[in-house]
Amino acid sequence: MNKSINWIVGEALGTFLLVFFGCGSVATAVTLGAQVGLFQVAIVWGMGLALAIKITAPLSGAHLNPAITIAMATFTRFRWSRAFGYICVQMLGAFAAAALIYAIYGGAISLFEQEAGIERGSPGSEASAMLFGEYYPNPGGKPMLDTARASITSLHAFLAELVGTLLLALAIFAITDKSNSNVPARFAPWTIGMTLTVLISLLAPISMGGFNPARDFAPRVFSSLTGWGSLPFSLNGLGWLTVYIIAPIIGALLGGTFYTLLLKNGYKNR
Repeated sequence: MNKSINWIVGEALGTFLLVFFGCGSVATAVTLGAQVGLFQVAIVWGMGLALAIKITAPLSGAHLNPAITIAMATFTRFRWSRAFGYICVQMLGAFAAAALIYAIYGGAISLFEQEAGIERGSPGSEASAMLFGEYYPNPGGKPMLDTARASITSLHAFLAELVGTLLLALAIFAITDKSNSNVPARFAPWTIGMTLTVLISLLAPISMGGFNPARDFAPRVFSSLTGWGSLPFSLNGLGWLTVYIIAPIIGALLGGTFYTLLLKNGYKNR
């Protein structure tokens, strides 16, 4: 394969796999009751990430996340000139995964909405829209209650996404540091995947635990185009931007900062 397109294939396929496995687990949990409890959804996300990294890291480094790409461009030798291309390809991979999920589970989604009395695109249809984009508080496959929305605010969700991405980025930098001999390279994908599993288990009840602008934005756009209309971009106000794009980027940059200041030199000087 031409080296000039290796990274395109790597980031597109890797992000596709991550979103297909992860959002697919949400789809089966909400519409078919296939998963029982949050952890079963979280472990599919984590193992999906590990598999995606294992397959695509030799091609592109397996960023699979615009926030991680921006942090890599800031703190490593990864070129800023390629960062925009990485982000675009990640979005395309995530959008394709959302389309395939809709193609496979479309009937189950429609039946779920019919049985729950949900009119797609109307208030309450976040119960099914959550199969694609993210919302706060986590709808849990049901229309949001006003009491829940009052108790979990934009600030709570912003902090959840920021802290979650901070810890994920910190783990990625630390685990992939060649000077950190405690994590052999062959175990790195699975360790990163388990990190995501733990973070989703802890923070998904607040914000659905995305920590990845491509994972949220591209499927959100897809859902808007396939019947949910303006709801994905209006339900939480500007939360789609502040909570699910800006917060992860800030979190990844903070994670890279903490790694650089607290861990990087320590690993080298052991």
